[in-house]
Amino acid sequence: MTAATQSFPGDVPSVQTLIARRPSGHSLEADFYTRPDIFDLDMELIFGRHWIYVAVESEAPEPGDVYVVDIGKWSVLIVRDDDMQLRAFHNVCRHRGARLVTTRRAVVGNLVCRYHAWTYNLEGDLIFADHMGEAFDKSCKGLKPVHLRSVAGLLFICLADEPPQDIEAMAQAMTPYLQHHDLPNTKIIKSVDLVEKGNWKVTMENNRECYHCGANHPELTIPLFAYGFGFSPKTLDPGELEQAKRYEALVADAHARWEGAGVPSRELEHLADRVTGFRTERLPIDQSGQSQTMDTKVACKKLLGQITDPAMGGLSFWTQPNSWHHFMSDHIVSFSVIPVSAEETLLRTRWMVHKDAVEGVDYDLDRVTEVWEATNRQDADLVEVAQAGLRSPAYEPGPYSPYTEGLVEKFCQWYLGRLSAGLSESQPA
Repeated sequence: MTAATQSFPGDVPSVQTLIARRPSGHSLEADFYTRPDIFDLDMELIFGRHWIYVAVESEAPEPGDVYVVDIGKWSVLIVRDDDMQLRAFHNVCRHRGARLVTTRRAVVGNLVCRYHAWTYNLEGDLIFADHMGEAFDKSCKGLKPVHLRSVAGLLFICLADEPPQDIEAMAQAMTPYLQHHDLPNTKIIKSVDLVEKGNWKVTMENNRECYHCGANHPELTIPLFAYGFGFSPKTLDPGELEQAKRYEALVADAHARWEGAGVPSRELEHLADRVTGFRTERLPIDQSGQSQTMDTKVACKKLLGQITDPAMGGLSFWTQPNSWHHFMSDHIVSFSVIPVSAEETLLRTRWMVHKDAVEGVDYDLDRVTEVWEATNRQDADLVEVAQAGLRSPAYEPGPYSPYTEGLVEKFCQWYLGRLSAGLSESQPA
């Protein structure tokens, strides 16, 4: 019996009941953000069955480089083999289950278990296991593979036996957008882990809207246009409405100019209608128009890929259930969300520049990172106060703004749809 159907004492409803009674266009009931049993379902049915963004190719740039990501009970190692191929395996020795790699990053010749020295090559084959007898067949005890897919340098894993196949459609659609920034030929100049005191869905919902930006993000709103994330025409005075119209004309002109130069920029939106949901759009940057920095100018003089125009706007890319990314002419900021518990979430942020850029010569680290370092801290505070309110008996689902919270609604539609599908698939015949 699962949490979806089992009976609870008092008035605690089943998950299927919660899904069925959710009013469209409203936030979820508190149980979705606080109940440990629903968190367990999220880990099994969402993070255990969908494509999860976990890393970039430059986490393991050379043969023998290993990068480890932990998601709930799973630990996965990503390794680059001698043929420069990236592979992913469960980070579990096939002898008695010990973790093979116990640090976030490592450089290895082979993968050697420290417990009993079982040894695997970089293709995951067991090549040494002493004292196992002549009848022991090493070929049956290779590392268990994990599905791995690079989308223009962004690495996604799927822990299910049969992963959703529509990641290929996402890769086909997104590669033309992303390839101009040449992510495989970047380097990570900073990576920050921030544990937010809230459920992972609060973190994601907070990202999916900028309704809160004006009052909470003084740094981020410098490069962003006030109208870039939706507005209510009926609330604007004539001057503000004229500015909004000018912004819409600016976006149309920018899209035409960029696409005329062979750079896809117009919105693609599949957040709620696909198993592997995503959305992308390139938008102009305010003021100098170059980068998401405090002065809106590039913070790295060595531009990415073959880009020659620093004013290429900002390409945003969102994926369900756990990532968002910002690609500019000079640097990339990439975010992955990993649930820790029902009320704690790890936000991992990476900043990347051209692999040949030299700190102090081509870029200043503080200038590259300061906008999103500040924004992340501010968002973590907002997630914490939101989670605190969700615990209150006085909380009830509130309505989303139809002008500025449409992407939050699409996240909830996707989440509830995939949770419901997973529950149906898990029911005994």
